[in-house]
Amino acid sequence: MDKRTSRKGIPISSVAKNSIAADLGIAEGDLLLAIDDKEPCDLIDYSYLVAGEIINLHIRKKSGAEYIFEIEKEYDEDLGLEFNSKVFTTLKECRNHCLFCFVDQMPRGLRRSLYIKDDDYRLSFLDGSFITMTNLGSEEVTRIIEQRLSPLYISVHTTDPYLRCKLMGNKGAEAIKDQLQRLAETEIEFHAQVVLIPGVNDGFYLEETISDLVKYWPYARSLALVPVGLTRHRRGLYPLQGYNREQARRVIGWAQGWQKKLRKELGSTFLYLADEFYVLTGEPLPEREHYDDFPQLENGVGLLRLFYDDLSRLSLPGSLKEPLAITLATGVSAAGAINKLADRLRQIKNLAVQVEVVPNNFFGPSVTVAGLITGSDLLQHFQDRNLGNILFLPEAILRRGADVFLDGMSIDELGSKLGVDVAIVSRPTDVVKLLVKGGEEHWKNRW
Repeated sequence: MDKRTSRKGIPISSVAKNSIAADLGIAEGDLLLAIDDKEPCDLIDYSYLVAGEIINLHIRKKSGAEYIFEIEKEYDEDLGLEFNSKVFTTLKECRNHCLFCFVDQMPRGLRRSLYIKDDDYRLSFLDGSFITMTNLGSEEVTRIIEQRLSPLYISVHTTDPYLRCKLMGNKGAEAIKDQLQRLAETEIEFHAQVVLIPGVNDGFYLEETISDLVKYWPYARSLALVPVGLTRHRRGLYPLQGYNREQARRVIGWAQGWQKKLRKELGSTFLYLADEFYVLTGEPLPEREHYDDFPQLENGVGLLRLFYDDLSRLSLPGSLKEPLAITLATGVSAAGAINKLADRLRQIKNLAVQVEVVPNNFFGPSVTVAGLITGSDLLQHFQDRNLGNILFLPEAILRRGADVFLDGMSIDELGSKLGVDVAIVSRPTDVVKLLVKGGEEHWKNRW
């Protein structure tokens, strides 16, 4: 059926083979206009609208022709449509002016998209990105509760109303305890984070924050403490200091008392420290049981523990069929872990392994995590170097949900400029699987 409308439509980025949409002739580049005459505003809406057994799908083809397909299917059966974005309307941006905002610490002159401060509750539910809740209206809170958008990931930073307003440069930030209470009362679960700043939101304020959040258990599922990240582009910004080794050691010792208490009372560690604290001090990582179900991996909490556990289970082939040379690249923080992996891999005959620790010139040397290394940093560091056959990079180095680095450079672009195949991996066993399998068609995949 052909029906003309003025709707803008949502671009379809791909269609799964042998799917309902493919059978109907829907293709990449077509536009989704409506489902049962309703326009989805995000992937959450879309999922609800396509769940039924009988739906009417309104599509505009690349030719401009519009069709409404009446579809009968199994309940919750997928149509096979994919979209470039999970949010189809304007992204909700941050209204805060945080003293420690990382976006404000980026160099000037980059693409505008890199300066967008996402604070969208929909992406918090869909992707696990952290939100401050300062831009939520009553309708959005109602939607969260009615549609059970749980869990959410919330940047708390402190529960003290005055300090939170100061930290976030927003008078509306003071309502955080009322907002969290509403979520808990309606059984919406959430994970919290505190970006910890020495002498600002630690000490008494941090004790108060933990005590407040524990009251919302079991709907408050976890709390991560993350050391403030400071770049070399802080000119004109509020003067802050990062953690030194001794300060980080005191944080670990202090946290252990809380963690012991919480495990006894809640049966969960609840309070977790980012891996950076342990790397900075050289203190041993907690054992696997400490991290429960690893609720805050995206925050850099427990990644190294998973890495070392995976490394301990590594099964190596005696030899490769053909000689191969590889480069393992990492940031400063994970250099010790990657060197231990390299030592194990060097036991494989016909395999040459080198480790490259890439300094962060984009943000500055105080930023040491691999997840903030840019494509331009990699290109600058590796230009004119012999990287062998494959350059291995950690998955954390890519922007969330994309095959590009933080500065927008793609994997293929980097590989082309360096003249090497690039493999993105997340675990030591991924590296071994790829080496054993071999072949360009394998190592260009993400594992």
